[in-house]
Amino acid sequence: MARRGMTRKKTSERAITLIRPMVTRHYRMEWDLERCVGCELGPLVCPKEAVEHVPGEIGDGRLAKRPTVDIDAEACVFCGMCEVVCPKDAITLTINAQRENPVLVHEAFPEFIESTTFHEDLFDWSRKDLVIDNCPTDVISYDEEEETLVVDDEHCIRCRQCEIASDGAFEVTQAWQGQVELHRERCVEGCLACADICPTRALSVDEDSGELVLADYYCIKCGACVQVCPIKPAYAEYDIMVESQGVSKTVTHRKITNRDELPIWVERWRVRHHPVQSGTWIEALTKLADDRAGMVEIDSKRALKRRDLLKVLAGAKTLLDLGE
Repeated sequence: MARRGMTRKKTSERAITLIRPMVTRHYRMEWDLERCVGCELGPLVCPKEAVEHVPGEIGDGRLAKRPTVDIDAEACVFCGMCEVVCPKDAITLTINAQRENPVLVHEAFPEFIESTTFHEDLFDWSRKDLVIDNCPTDVISYDEEEETLVVDDEHCIRCRQCEIASDGAFEVTQAWQGQVELHRERCVEGCLACADICPTRALSVDEDSGELVLADYYCIKCGACVQVCPIKPAYAEYDIMVESQGVSKTVTHRKITNRDELPIWVERWRVRHHPVQSGTWIEALTKLADDRAGMVEIDSKRALKRRDLLKVLAGAKTLLDLGE
């Protein structure tokens, strides 16, 4: 057992757990490595650089070993920033066995605005299995007693595949707005590793051609694809001034310098969140977001008309053959 105030770390193939017992507060933080895709958000936002990205391994163009993270137990202060930004809900922080996040409680970070809503009156029930089977995190199920579809909201990653599979009966609000670009002509020949790590079907392999395809509407802006790509982004650092509540602070920002060479690139322009005035949040946002906040994201009405989004869903070929 850890001494009071000291952090104990437990590591297995499935999880990393940190435990810090205090006099009145017992901290426990767990990273679910089966959910984790080794994205860049946790390492980017950590103020103590306690979250380290562990690269994956590629063999014959496919992902032989998944990327993941490691945690410096001595550096971690249990602030909860990584839990807020984790796109896969892979991190759980509890204090005295209850869910509690210090940066949210003390309003150093905002709560993100995201939701998944099922409009039962708009649903074609012949699509029930298509919707359930295409949820990548298995958070949509059929409630036989209530005769409706229900969503495990805590673990929903807002990939929006249910929107397309249900023909708009599901309505999803993602926290991050942005875009993803794929330039197949820049790819290493035969490499499909980004499709292997993508937690949605934003990147997948076409069943007929065997080629890498992009269904951009499903992207959750995690950046895991950029992390596994063998052609790596290069950055230049520069200082910017941020202000909050009358306090000015100089922070170091990164700008990509070889974008024209990258096969895959993910941009995060802005995030939907509840109001908060915090220098901590502004500093984190400069690390997480890109400098194109004026851009407009693909809207759901246009997405529902795109056959390419339906094509990549499992079992949707019948609907395409029927001409829907």
